[in-house]
Amino acid sequence: MIKETIGLSPAEVEQFRREGYLLCHRQLFPEPKFQKLQATFERILANAPPGKKPEDLDVPHYGYPELFEWLLADEVLDVVEPIVGPDIALWSSHFLAKPAGKGRAVPWHEDSAYWKGMLEPQEVVTVWLAIDASDRENGCMRVIPGSHSHGFSDYEMVERPEENVFGTRIKKDQFDEAKAVDLELAPGEFHLHHAKEIHGSNSNTSDRRRCGYTMRYMSTAVKFYEDARRMRHQIYLARGRDRAGNKYGDPTQRWEEGIR
Repeated sequence: MIKETIGLSPAEVEQFRREGYLLCHRQLFPEPKFQKLQATFERILANAPPGKKPEDLDVPHYGYPELFEWLLADEVLDVVEPIVGPDIALWSSHFLAKPAGKGRAVPWHEDSAYWKGMLEPQEVVTVWLAIDASDRENGCMRVIPGSHSHGFSDYEMVERPEENVFGTRIKKDQFDEAKAVDLELAPGEFHLHHAKEIHGSNSNTSDRRRCGYTMRYMSTAVKFYEDARRMRHQIYLARGRDRAGNKYGDPTQRWEEGIR
């Protein structure tokens, strides 16, 4: 019996490699499975520690192993495999929920800039799944096409750190913001971006929340340096076999050491 998958077409893979991103206006998971993920997110958000901002729900799978039902699912791994190959590691995940009316902006950045010294090479693909509708009005993600081929950029401090998720941004002379593309999605749809792609998002001043779930993957040939920057981080074998001598966590267990 042939397994039915979403996957990516050769043309989509080529676009991702050329532009550093891919916008997919189709459902990643079947509706019942997606609705279960939405309900799981609402429970995680409701149980967040006092004072923890909705944009800061990073690595939730450490404390909620049930998230591996989606993180290690064939539906998402079949999308990732044409890009990273058959041997796949889960690098990380993050719920990014911008509250209505006050959701903070995400300054222009490259994900790889925050992982310097931790990975070699910096070849990570992020699957950004829309938990809520994501559009220009409520602060959808924006990308600079083709910027993933330019290496690391130079950064500077943001003017109003209280209004931004990060305290730094890429210097304005490093890229042309006029080339930015808005990645609008309906709930359940997704887009992909490369770790080196320049991206960000505006603040959410609408009357609707905007939440996305980022699921980040890499080839197991990428070396993870566990002691780099003394960060408590753990990766997981998602599909295939290890090819770099990495150590992997147990997806059936909470990882108390990494919960933050």
